[in-house]
Amino acid sequence: MKKLTLIAIAAAVMMFSSLASAQTATGTLTVTATVNSSINLVFNSDVAGVALTGAGTNAATLPFGNVSAYGALGAGISRSVAAGNFTVSTPFDVLVTASNSSSANYTLKAQLNAADAVNSWQVGGVAVTNAAQSTITATGAYGSNVPFSLALTIPFATASGTNISNAVNFTASAN
Repeated sequence: MKKLTLIAIAAAVMMFSSLASAQTATGTLTVTATVNSSINLVFNSDVAGVALTGAGTNAATLPFGNVSAYGALGAGISRSVAAGNFTVSTPFDVLVTASNSSSANYTLKAQLNAADAVNSWQVGGVAVTNAAQSTITATGAYGSNVPFSLALTIPFATASGTNISNAVNFTASAN
């Protein structure tokens, strides 16, 4: 009986020891990454200008609203009147930042998205069309809001109720 009990105990110990020993596996994950330099461009509302919709992003909207040669204008909009047209303008800010870059500054260019055979567009005093990119600044400083003015010149012959809409595409390139 003692033998039988010892055999039973030995079998139980062996069974429990095989259950208690956890199985393991190991592995190694090697991680690699290559850091690239990058720049980022966002539009911000200028305190003296029209509030941008989507400020703080790279896809903002500048809503002039209703404009006219002689009537009231919204806050932050300036106007000049010439013999056959009027120009409305407002400041907005461009913020270009860089990371992991040895670039000292950037070039900012702008181009109209679509042709506009009627109105004239300027950014920072530089004419902007859809034909080619125009250089707005050749040596912009990283990390600070840079104010530019967007000016839209509209002929007096433009019919009341005409909706003027276009996009100005900006490109910042590290120098």
